Amino acid sequence: MLVRIIAGEFRGRKLLPPEGLTTRPITDRVKQSLFDILTPMLPDSRVYDCFAGTGSMGLECLSRGAAAVIFFEADRSALQRLRKNIETIDSEHRCKVIAGDLFRWFDRPLEKDATDKADLIFLDPPYRFLRDEPQKLQRLAGRLAEHLGAEGVLIFRHDVNDVLALPSLECFDRREYGGMVLEFLRIAKT
Repeated sequence: MLVRIIAGEFRGRKLLPPEGLTTRPITDRVKQSLFDILTPMLPDSRVYDCFAGTGSMGLECLSRGAAAVIFFEADRSALQRLRKNIETIDSEHRCKVIAGDLFRWFDRPLEKDATDKADLIFLDPPYRFLRDEPQKLQRLAGRLAEHLGAEGVLIFRHDVNDVLALPSLECFDRREYGGMVLEFLRIAKT
């Protein structure tokens, strides 16, 4: 499968695709629809790409003006490809890669004065987490909400049949593409 950056500074750059079945790349059609919505939010934004795979979403953000992206990935094969893809667009200075267990990383306490809150968070977990460990994923989403800036948006990609209650977040937009859903969430108003 061809994976590429579809717009912006690095438009047309080919990225190494995922190996095997551990990651699910998003199609260009869905990516274009998503970024039509997100483009106004991207200039100078800080992005978290959770379960990043080979980095397609975060790198697309960089291409469209994001200031920095933190990629979170545990799979070794995906990590190697992610790092090579970052080198491909010569953006190491705007990227940070957190290799390892995302759940453990976000279990750390957030400093009260944290200034590195995200403007945009992509949450694209392997579907098995929704089936096998929904409570773990629910706790992660709650922790991600703490890292989200006041006007920030979390995009949650999941199977159309999966439902996950996220009490700290509220959905303000939902898009279905075949068997996949993109939910746009923000911090719930109390």
